[in-house]
Amino acid sequence: MSTWLQLAIFALAAFRLTRLLVFDKITEFIRRPFHREVEEMDEEGNVETYIEIKGTGIRAWIGELLSCYWCTGVWCSAFLFAFCQICPFIAEPLLFILAIAGFAGCIETIMTKLLD
Repeated sequence: MSTWLQLAIFALAAFRLTRLLVFDKITEFIRRPFHREVEEMDEEGNVETYIEIKGTGIRAWIGELLSCYWCTGVWCSAFLFAFCQICPFIAEPLLFILAIAGFAGCIETIMTKLLD
C-alpha cells in the first residue's frame, strides 16, 4: 500500500464488507447455518435479541467468527488485500464500491445522530 488514499479505500472497503457479513439483513442467509437468533423479554417488557452459536467444531468456529466484528474484519481485510494482489483489475472496482458504500454509511450515521 503506497498512499494514504489507498489505505483509506482499503479501510472503508474492509469496514463495509465486514458489516455486510456480520450485521446486514441481506447476508442473513450466510449466518443462518451458524447462528440462531433468540429473543427474550426483560423485566421492563423490552425484547432483547441475541445469538446462539450452532453446532460444534468447524461449524461453531465459523459461527464465532461471523459473530465477532473484529475477527471477521481481519479476514475481510486479508481477503481484499490478497484479491487485489492476485487480480487487481477485478478487485479495484469492488474496493471502490465497498469504500463508497462504507463512506456513505458513515455519513448517514453522522447525519442521523446530528438530526436526532
